[in-house]
Amino acid sequence: MPLKPLAASNGGGKKILLLKPRGFCAGVVRAIDVVEIALELYGPPIYVRKEIVHNKHVVERLRQAGAVFVEEVGEIPEGARAIFSAHGVAPSVRHEARKRRLQVIDATCPLVTKVHLEASRFARMGYSIVLIGHKDHDEVVGTLGEAPERTFLVSSVEEVDALQVPDAEKVSFLTQTTLSLDETSHIVARLRERFPSIQGPPAQDICYATENRQMAVKAVALFCELLLVVGSQNSSNSKRLVEVAQNAGVASYLVDDAAHVDPAWLAGVNNAAVTAGASAPEHLVQSLVNWLRECGFQTVEELELVDEDVRFSLPNELSQPAAQLRIISAR
Repeated sequence: MPLKPLAASNGGGKKILLLKPRGFCAGVVRAIDVVEIALELYGPPIYVRKEIVHNKHVVERLRQAGAVFVEEVGEIPEGARAIFSAHGVAPSVRHEARKRRLQVIDATCPLVTKVHLEASRFARMGYSIVLIGHKDHDEVVGTLGEAPERTFLVSSVEEVDALQVPDAEKVSFLTQTTLSLDETSHIVARLRERFPSIQGPPAQDICYATENRQMAVKAVALFCELLLVVGSQNSSNSKRLVEVAQNAGVASYLVDDAAHVDPAWLAGVNNAAVTAGASAPEHLVQSLVNWLRECGFQTVEELELVDEDVRFSLPNELSQPAAQLRIISAR
């Protein structure tokens, strides 16, 4: 699908190609809303297991508002109010939270929950589960916890070649939601070669936002010499955007914000593309655009691949209290 020009500023010379969609996806918006609404409803402290989303600027802003970020639920006082991050948790974490009588609000992205449900279903059917993903990523750790004795993690074609499963006729596969589309397709193709009867999810696990942002990068690759991706270093989907551009022959860098751009990267560049990972706030993108303007990029052209209009409802633990809060606020 070709990119559609949205708007361009006047002027010629060096150009910024601003990709859309970019930045926050529906799951990230929902997760941040969960923390903000919980703080408004109940006041601080609100405890959050792990980073609510993988962006240090977002986490720091919420920390200043009263959120307390911890690594494990064992660090949360018994009976306190706790939020699970957008990346999901293993059943063992939920069990420990119940033991500690925590008042849990689950901000797991619904698309991650979909993968957890698929893992549980395949496990009940007696399948070995091949999970395609990156070791130690929070989302992968949570999904592995659904059926640890039946799940095999792979991240490359070579690991598929070395894979040994109990029954080659009862194999399934799932994927992390934030992977490279191209890399994942190669791994799935090799799995199908090795295990012709392998079962997969009814619809791909890689989320719509990850796919849209990668496709936009591919579409603009022919028209730019540089791609800057706004996102934190622990953001999987942001890293994949850099890889997609580099695989297309475009110099690409992941930056937390404008302060992390090396001016040397701009040497000889006439067209610089800018996008953002799914957990990066828009104000960081605009700050980067303004900085590039100061560096001599006079024109900004926004290019749209697809119009994203996805919304996720609040978790059940918050939907009714939040509705009551809105009623009170309106009076």
